[in-house]
Amino acid sequence: MKEKKKFRLFDAVLMAVVVILVVESAAPAAAVGSSQFFWWGILLVLFFLPYGLISAELGTTYTGDGGIYDWVKMAFGRRWGARVAWFYWINFPIWMASLAVLFTEVMVQIFNLTVSTPVLVGIQLLFIWIVTIISCYPVSDSKWILNLAAFAKVAIMVCLGVLGIYHAVTKGMANDFSGRALLPTFDLKSLSFISVILFNFLGFEVVTTLADDMENPKKQIPQAIIYGGILIAFFYLFAAFGMGAAVPADQLSTSGGLIDSFILLVGGLNPFIVIIGLLFMYTLAANLISWALGVNYVAFYAAKNHDLPQVFAKENPKNEMPVGASMVNGIVASILVVAAPFIPNENIFWAFFALNVVALLVSYIMMFPAFLKLRKIDPDRERPFKVPGGPGLLKVIAYVPLVLLVVTLFFSVVPLSSEEMGEKVPILIGTIAATIIGEICIRLGDKKYKEKQQNEKIE
Repeated sequence: MKEKKKFRLFDAVLMAVVVILVVESAAPAAAVGSSQFFWWGILLVLFFLPYGLISAELGTTYTGDGGIYDWVKMAFGRRWGARVAWFYWINFPIWMASLAVLFTEVMVQIFNLTVSTPVLVGIQLLFIWIVTIISCYPVSDSKWILNLAAFAKVAIMVCLGVLGIYHAVTKGMANDFSGRALLPTFDLKSLSFISVILFNFLGFEVVTTLADDMENPKKQIPQAIIYGGILIAFFYLFAAFGMGAAVPADQLSTSGGLIDSFILLVGGLNPFIVIIGLLFMYTLAANLISWALGVNYVAFYAAKNHDLPQVFAKENPKNEMPVGASMVNGIVASILVVAAPFIPNENIFWAFFALNVVALLVSYIMMFPAFLKLRKIDPDRERPFKVPGGPGLLKVIAYVPLVLLVVTLFFSVVPLSSEEMGEKVPILIGTIAATIIGEICIRLGDKKYKEKQQNEKIE
């Protein structure tokens, strides 16, 4: 008899760090200012820990291919499951467009280039379609991509933090890191960026898929949540400290802030900056490639169940990859980058990235009440990992992160002052458009489902 493969705690923690650590979101999070350290600590306890525990229970109990779509569908029915699948998917091509824009911005920055808009758009389209084509093959989940991306991410974060410490000791800090400065100000700008910190915590449900290969998932999964969460927060905060040492928070660019910080810390463009920039550019593609399979399979699985249009259900018969979802990703992202020069927003990366953050956060809202509902309607199901606590504590664990999601989404999307109109109105319009298109797609899928049922009855 073959000995069962063992997955070490170290492997689970590393997987959490690789999947969840997103380098390009370090600068938007750092734009909160010194109070981000307060928000990281609070949200680590009030959001990431309960989210991780709930993901662990649902991911190890309901192990189907649909993931979060399946959980919500079982709890609240097809329509809600379809909405979750739609927002979980639509965030991805928007994210792809934002990273394509950032890719060219970093390229121009590190090589000090002057490039025309049509050429930039051409490079962005090339980036999108290279990622899209790779995502059509199993190589999109290969170990070397994850390992190299992990090295690049950690190297960038550590270098930025170490240089920040050196700068602070030798030249002082660009921002105030005293006790009062660390307290939250609750100003509209800071609250708008809190959603990015929540975004930085998402993705842990991917780690729960490893439960079958763990020696003791009941013990190892919560340990991976805690250790992984602490490491992720450490790397983000270490990098944020480096940026805080170099650039005043009110002058920090959400797109070029990371490279700007390196340039200021080392005194100008040099080969080191080029290497960091190239590593950063690689992580942008690697992030998309490593997430593509999971996102595409949710859309594929939902389409197979007639909850999304059938274009998402197309697969390559040779390798069973969801090529329909991949191709739609590339088409939507391409339309966005071609339209980008005509969008009235100076920071187009942030416009797309913020919309991507909003879409992804929306897809997680129903997960928390679904957890409570499944506990109620399916109490006898074997749960390899079970969130500890009685009914009262479980409600707190589910509703606190839910409220945090809703509140941060409100501050991210709704313009509450005239100064925010130019930045938030495109995000609000994009969110409304994504919702309307999603409802149309869901109704089309529902129509096909009813037609199929009717045909089966006739036969």
